[in-house]
Amino acid sequence: MKLFLQILLIASSVLLVVAVLLHRGRGGGLSSLFGGGMQSSLAGSSVAEKNLDRITLGLGAIWLISIVGLGLLLKI
Repeated sequence: MKLFLQILLIASSVLLVVAVLLHRGRGGGLSSLFGGGMQSSLAGSSVAEKNLDRITLGLGAIWLISIVGLGLLLKI
């Protein structure tokens, strides 16, 4: 069980980083410093962006569950 949770943690961590990097920048953060501050002509979010939000939230939940599970297993 411990090995499964460790593998799940590593896989979800990598996928979560990729999912966060796929999101479009919305503010004047660091992405606008390097030429990424171009405004979009579409005001609303697309279906693909909403699905990416759902996937990111799901991966975050899997990551959190695997962290808590590993913490409980290592505490024993």
